[in-house]
Amino acid sequence: MTIMVQVKDEAAAMNRTPDHLLEPPKTPGLYLEDISVGDRFSGGAIAVTVETIKAFAREFDPQPFHTDEVAAKCTFFRGLAASGWHTAAMTMRLLAEFGPKVAGGLIGGSCEVAWPQPTRAGDVLHVECEILTVTPSRSKPERGSVLMRSETKNQRGEVLQVLTAKLVVPRRK
Repeated sequence: MTIMVQVKDEAAAMNRTPDHLLEPPKTPGLYLEDISVGDRFSGGAIAVTVETIKAFAREFDPQPFHTDEVAAKCTFFRGLAASGWHTAAMTMRLLAEFGPKVAGGLIGGSCEVAWPQPTRAGDVLHVECEILTVTPSRSKPERGSVLMRSETKNQRGEVLQVLTAKLVVPRRK
């Protein structure tokens, strides 16, 4: 099938970039200009079970204090504990759902993570985050960075993980 379209100024139309190609479409979400120091985000409820602790550990961190309840009693943790990386993975899930909805997604540039106490079966995790700094890039005008501190807490408010992450955030053009 051939469709013929008549253009009033065909030469001009052939040499002109269509308007929709001049500016890329905006991705929904927050841009650097939308985020301020002190902004807070929180939410979530992920229940941790013996089964999820052991399944993650068997796949990614097969150590006795993560895979064997009896052996775990004689370790530093004095009982079954989730891998710190399991806690980090659950935190990422919580951040993706309840953290800042950054345009283009949560892209980490660097981070520091600490696990002040172990995550245990029976814990129900939620995340609380705060924006610490917002910095436009000097060399890349299309983006900047945001320093965000997040705490993953259980149902008793005990901090199980502290993550301080530098996020890459796009700017509006």
